[in-house]
Amino acid sequence: MQPFTLAACESLSVLVLGCHSDDIEIGCGATLLGIAQRHPHAEVTWAVLSAEGERGDEATASARAFTEGTARLDLRLESFRDGYFPYHGAAVKDWFEDLKSSVEPDVVFTHHGQDRHQDHRLVAELTWNTFRRHLILEYEVPKYDGDLGSPNVFVPLDEEVVAKKMELLRRQFASQSSRHWFDEEVFRALLRLRGMEAAPPTRYAEAFYGRKLALAP
Repeated sequence: MQPFTLAACESLSVLVLGCHSDDIEIGCGATLLGIAQRHPHAEVTWAVLSAEGERGDEATASARAFTEGTARLDLRLESFRDGYFPYHGAAVKDWFEDLKSSVEPDVVFTHHGQDRHQDHRLVAELTWNTFRRHLILEYEVPKYDGDLGSPNVFVPLDEEVVAKKMELLRRQFASQSSRHWFDEEVFRALLRLRGMEAAPPTRYAEAFYGRKLALAP
């Protein structure tokens, strides 16, 4: 499989959406590190819908670290109640409508629509409702629920960027270090599995679900 490359352009607008602090970093952190390295003109809107207190502080520091080198970071931290997104659906929908009026992204990274976490599913659904004519890539987050699937878009990664992702996850999310799922072996194993599936020149890859893609002739 030969990977597509983001075309050189004078501007690149990236929108990344996550329900909780660390979702974005786990799901597509290495891809974002690569964008920061190769596209210094990129402008990134980074939104975490449930990030308060210590978790908000972690999200802020992490977003800055993962986008270091880009032209601009627009960080938006919200306070929707963790685990209750579907029960506050109207408020979350209103937030998405406000977001739509303030950003015009070239690519959107969001949760996978078949994720078993209820918050993740709602955000994926509203992403598609809101950004209907945009390139949307859904990332995966390994968890106890065992909901990994068969993604169809792969971003090959070299060892350097994988190591940087692992180092930043350890450094930025100390509050999660005791969680049984927050484990470098888990994160690296998923990258290795997706690398095996994509058969890139390197051993690792992040994987996404691309439901609808338009290719320029």
